Amino acid sequence: MKCCGLITTQKEPGTGKSPQISTNVFTEHTVSLFIVFLVVCWSVPLKSIEVELEVKDHVATVVSTLNYQNQEDKPLEAVFVFPLPGDAAVCHFSAKIGQTQIVAEVKEKQQAREDYDDALSSGQQAFLLEESEQSPDIFTLSVGSLPPGESASIRLEYITELAVQADDGLRFSLPAVLNPRYEPQAATVQVTSVPASQIPYSLSFSARVSSPRPVSKVESNCSLDPLQYLNKEQTQATVKLAGGHKFDRDVELLIYYKDAHQPTAVVEAGQASAKPGSLMGDPVVMLSLYPEFPESVMSSLSSCGEFVFLMDRSGSMSCSTSHSKPKETRIGSARDTLLLLLKSLPMGCYFNVYSFGSSYQHIFPKSVEYSDQTLEEAVKKVEEMTANLGGTEILQPLKHIYNQPCIPKQPRQLFVFTDGEVSNTKEVINLVKKNSGSHRCFSFGIGEGASSALINGLAKKGRGHAQFITGADRMQTKVMQSLRFALQPAVVDISIKWDLPKQVSATVLSPPITTLFQGQRSLVYAQLTGKVGPAPSHSEASLCQPSKTQLHFSLKPAEDTGLTVHRLGARVLIRSLEMEEREDRGEKGEAVKEKVVELSVKSGVSSSFTAFIAVNKSDGKPIEGPLIHRNVPTPSKCFLNHKNRSKYIKLNLNQHTEHVQNWQFYGTSQLLPFPASNFKHFEANEPKLPYRDPFLQLVSLQKASGCWLLDPALAAALGKTSEELDQSKPASVGCLWATILALIWLHASKTDSKGEWELLSLKAVSWLRAQNAPCVECVDAANTLLGCKVQRDVLGL
Repeated sequence: MKCCGLITTQKEPGTGKSPQISTNVFTEHTVSLFIVFLVVCWSVPLKSIEVELEVKDHVATVVSTLNYQNQEDKPLEAVFVFPLPGDAAVCHFSAKIGQTQIVAEVKEKQQAREDYDDALSSGQQAFLLEESEQSPDIFTLSVGSLPPGESASIRLEYITELAVQADDGLRFSLPAVLNPRYEPQAATVQVTSVPASQIPYSLSFSARVSSPRPVSKVESNCSLDPLQYLNKEQTQATVKLAGGHKFDRDVELLIYYKDAHQPTAVVEAGQASAKPGSLMGDPVVMLSLYPEFPESVMSSLSSCGEFVFLMDRSGSMSCSTSHSKPKETRIGSARDTLLLLLKSLPMGCYFNVYSFGSSYQHIFPKSVEYSDQTLEEAVKKVEEMTANLGGTEILQPLKHIYNQPCIPKQPRQLFVFTDGEVSNTKEVINLVKKNSGSHRCFSFGIGEGASSALINGLAKKGRGHAQFITGADRMQTKVMQSLRFALQPAVVDISIKWDLPKQVSATVLSPPITTLFQGQRSLVYAQLTGKVGPAPSHSEASLCQPSKTQLHFSLKPAEDTGLTVHRLGARVLIRSLEMEEREDRGEKGEAVKEKVVELSVKSGVSSSFTAFIAVNKSDGKPIEGPLIHRNVPTPSKCFLNHKNRSKYIKLNLNQHTEHVQNWQFYGTSQLLPFPASNFKHFEANEPKLPYRDPFLQLVSLQKASGCWLLDPALAAALGKTSEELDQSKPASVGCLWATILALIWLHASKTDSKGEWELLSLKAVSWLRAQNAPCVECVDAANTLLGCKVQRDVLGL
């Protein structure tokens, strides 16, 4: 027996015996498990996955083909639990067996399940694709009654919009990694996870990019073949994933266009076979708006607010942030980022820091005023944080935060840091939405496999902004962009005004826009009712906020879009209705559920209440014999192994070690459902904190007011001795010397990461100005000492 990922009591095929687990790895009483993920590697029917990506401007269509083959001597059922982007519109599912093509139809979920079971019972082949009821970014694919030696190809298609990044790139992520989701009580979806290196199937990936504007470059966290342009205007290009992908990370593409942020409108004609007046029968328009704020708004950063930071300290946060930085842990990077955030907060605000795992903690009983004393206490506690709180139960700390009364004239801003491994995603998002009137929520998904449904959902329903930190991304850069968003004045009274021909009206499908940020796209979908002919009649949509954003567009339908815009619009409406149903489980909720099912069936877009079902009803011979069940393993990024001993589990075995066979280990360590009487201790032992780099050392020394003090620690951060600092200090500068030294070092040594320290630099400059003392001599002396040439106007003095 080969072992590579999951302990299970499933019997070996053909023997009727449970797999025998060698007990020589266990001590008599206490077991320290560094490798806790074992799987019985029987034949896995999934052999390869082929992914074709087509990007048109900022909309991606993804076609995945999953190739199965039964190499066993009995018919089998293969079950594959896998991730998709949380905002994807799954719109096609089909199977090909030999020369027979079976296109699935969307049905109410329970009906689809019954059809699937009935088909298997009668010896027919059936295929079922359903969305998890807990989280919209998890899908289960069941391939039933695959005869011995038979092959099947499953085709899955979905559409999604690409998010705009801080550097203007468009981010596409193919979730190759599915980390098990922590369920506070009992898991409803069991995920078979193994180390990425032991995945028994291959992945091929190709992308075609097209836009009205030239494609300037395509970057990835994975090895790519060179970008190939298809025309001289460079508006079309293709790229492929290099061979040998190891499933050790999500496949991420960053696509850059020249002059990227341009408002656009796409009008798509309705489906000819659909009823006029229905969503699929009428034209649908997709507006992409990029609001521009006046300089007066952009420059007026708030000096007040209640900033609440919620930090994930579950066991999985001790995993490395990426394959390229194996020694950098998620919790370590989050600690450094939180330090930078705390130092960048404005004087006059209030703040608190929460952390959570299976339980939660807070540094202060309630939010406190920002001062040197409270900042110092918080920094000390943050530096002691480790990934030692077990599971990922985010709901209870959120409830506690929302139960705290808001502070008058201090708008609440919530920052959530998590690797997103929870299964009660919808419950968490509902809570955030329910409290969206009292705060804004900024969310950060850390590492591969973070739930896009959770991270995006928190931000969308919390009127904030979402960021994902993967691969070689610096967490600090992205988080500081969100802090700048949080410090911008909240935009209220946002509305959209339409100027359409008299015979045409617009029904907005998207939920109301509740928040806007400079440079960030706002998408609006609307159904156009009336006489929308092929002639190019012109219309206008205006986004009204601090400044008016106008977009003129033609009502002439675009060509070659298929039903992409309709399906994205249907997806938006389905998600809104699902949220409405969860808020009212009574009679009204049932009516909403029926509406979702009807819309899902007519649009061909999946929902939490429907599923895709395909049954092979050909006249072939019924498949006979007992059906063998096989779970297709999914790669999990965070595994304990002999190279990563940053956390371990100690089990006290009060019973004979043979009872280990009754346990099931799923994915990461926080999911071990041990008997309560045997569970004694869980801890995460990290090595001593490494020497902090000079930048973070310098940041840690700044005071709440923005100044630095002249002391040996500052000298060490600047690479000098205290004597050198004292001897070079001009006689007339007084208390300015240390702060000017720090500012000049930042401007000279950290120019490429200015976005990370710009806010604390502004705070330092404000402090210097408040001292009302001349600093020309001081700047010159500091430049001489540090060997720099930073001008006073660059410093902002």
